[in-house]
Amino acid sequence: MGTSNSVFLEVIEWFDDKGTELAHRIPQKGSGEIKWGAQLIVRNSQAAVFYYQGQAIDAFGAGRHTLTTANIPILTKILSIPWGMTSPLRAEVYFVNMKIFPNIKWGTKDPVAFKDSKLGLVRLRAFGTLDIRIVQPVLFINSLVGTKASFTLKDIEDYLSKIVVSKFNDYLGENLDTLFNLPGKYDEFSADLEILLKKDLSRFGLGLSKLYINAITPPPEVQKAIDDKSRLEVFDNLAKLGQMKAAMAMEAAAKNQGEAGSGLGMGMGFMFPYMFKDLFLNQNNQNQTNNQQKQQLTCPDCNQPIPEDSRFCPYCGHQILVIRQCKNCGKNLSPTAKFCPRCGTPVEEESKEKICPNCGFKNLPDSMFCNQCGEKLK
Repeated sequence: MGTSNSVFLEVIEWFDDKGTELAHRIPQKGSGEIKWGAQLIVRNSQAAVFYYQGQAIDAFGAGRHTLTTANIPILTKILSIPWGMTSPLRAEVYFVNMKIFPNIKWGTKDPVAFKDSKLGLVRLRAFGTLDIRIVQPVLFINSLVGTKASFTLKDIEDYLSKIVVSKFNDYLGENLDTLFNLPGKYDEFSADLEILLKKDLSRFGLGLSKLYINAITPPPEVQKAIDDKSRLEVFDNLAKLGQMKAAMAMEAAAKNQGEAGSGLGMGMGFMFPYMFKDLFLNQNNQNQTNNQQKQQLTCPDCNQPIPEDSRFCPYCGHQILVIRQCKNCGKNLSPTAKFCPRCGTPVEEESKEKICPNCGFKNLPDSMFCNQCGEKLK
């Protein structure tokens, strides 16, 4: 695309050759003099955000679109003589990759602190992957991309990992009392963390498709303690197996026609439900499954389901195209808003990091537990 020519109209399009770019600006070197009538070509896996005179004007879906500016071929160059032949009516287009970006790795660079009810303070490492996609292109560019010509996975991986680890630490502090109860709960933890992270990522226009926890590794001495406890549970299960075989033998004896057998059968009739109550309870617990709900576009204001191509909510009239959000309550803000109309929070106010009063470590603003020493933050 020629953004510096003075005669011809532009045809603006973009192809992601590497597959790692989340956003790409055209022109790459600053802004351009995109002319009235320029043609914008957007693919199915893309969205395009048109910026004119420094502000986001609109977002476009798949198809061919005609852009409207005040830059007229040849005439604009003549009128821009006082500005050194450079038109002050600047414009640029950001292409946003709307596909799912899978297998983004997250993990603890340094072990996080966890207060175990039986083992005391334990340092844990955790690793996994997550799949993300952009759901609000304008909000994504305004909050994360800024004025960068290209925004790739490398620019966001470390920050995503930091958010996941912080939420993971908070979740363990509230939902896990001891590491002895950790085995077999990875799927449950992953599902709960997804819910927590979706709200955080939505503030940047991102959606979380899936999160996986591959490993949670305590220190070697703690791993040995967990292995020892598992061996003890094996012996406990063997004792239960012996009890069940004894009960089956007593049931067989109760089937005899003699008086002793009849009395024994009557006694077994009362004892049988009590002997197997634990077995039935364990079976019910093992049959519980996590049903994955299909993601559906909802209005951020009234939470009603809406069509994917909606510009405004058909129920409450809320604008679906998010440009900015309040950092306090998540309310959709207009481009010129200085205060949130819902809670009154200043738009430019930055969230401050939480400093642990115990060790002085700087945590994310919404952290509940310190990642360094495990103390609960106020």
